[in-house]
Amino acid sequence: MRSIRRKNFTVFMLPSLIALLLVLAIPLGYSLITSFFNTNLKYQGLGDFVGLSNYASVLQDEYFIESVVTTAKFTVGVVVVEFLAGLAIALLLNNIRKGRNFFFTIIIVPMMITPIAVGLIWRLLLHANLGIVNYMLSLVGISGQAWLADSSLALKTVMFIDVWQNVPYMVLVILAGLVTLPAEPYEAAAIDGASRTQSFFRLTVPMMLPTFSVVLLLRTITALKTYDLIFVLTRGGPGTSTEVISYHIYQQAFRYLEIGKASAMSYLLLLLIIPIAFLFVRISRNRTA
Repeated sequence: MRSIRRKNFTVFMLPSLIALLLVLAIPLGYSLITSFFNTNLKYQGLGDFVGLSNYASVLQDEYFIESVVTTAKFTVGVVVVEFLAGLAIALLLNNIRKGRNFFFTIIIVPMMITPIAVGLIWRLLLHANLGIVNYMLSLVGISGQAWLADSSLALKTVMFIDVWQNVPYMVLVILAGLVTLPAEPYEAAAIDGASRTQSFFRLTVPMMLPTFSVVLLLRTITALKTYDLIFVLTRGGPGTSTEVISYHIYQQAFRYLEIGKASAMSYLLLLLIIPIAFLFVRISRNRTA
């Protein structure tokens, strides 16, 4: 009986394993191989074997280091703001009894739009001469800004747009956790004279800690891989002020055609994400245990 079950399991899993091999394993394996060669799209073949030279040159590349710093600023900034804003909105929605569905529907609309469309929409809104944002500011006597063309404002503007789109995700997950919390501890705390602030820090936060950890880790991983917003809004500019790791890898591969170095950068990014992913899996298992 067990052998029949194992055979059926293998038969059902085989198509998924083949698809996973074709879509994931083969490209990862090929890119790992090319990271050890000076592969260039200008020439045929893999090129000469250079070992770890690509990794060494990447780690000494000032533009790559700058993209790492930019990615760190972007990731920390958007994740922290999105979490705090999402938590505040989720707490407000959790306390609303009438009209919650209406407000919730409005809030999650940005999450339903693809990042490319979000980038195009905000690129038009923030146009220095024709954008409605600068026009509205001029009505109250504030001079318009070159939001995406000023190196001191571009990264902050992109971060604001990312926050605008992804706060609903935080709200959705945190609110789902809040509505499942038991009412008994809060009733007991109220009888003992605990304030709302005390109940929040001593009851809500400890019980919501697994949810907070998961949502923060997921957003951190996706923020580290941000590419589409940068591509649509700034193309890494002005200069390299908004050039994150993913866009820098794209530039190296498809502008300079240095596939070997781009593959090495990709694996360095993967090495950065893997520990975070393992941490997420560990927390998820502890939560379900």
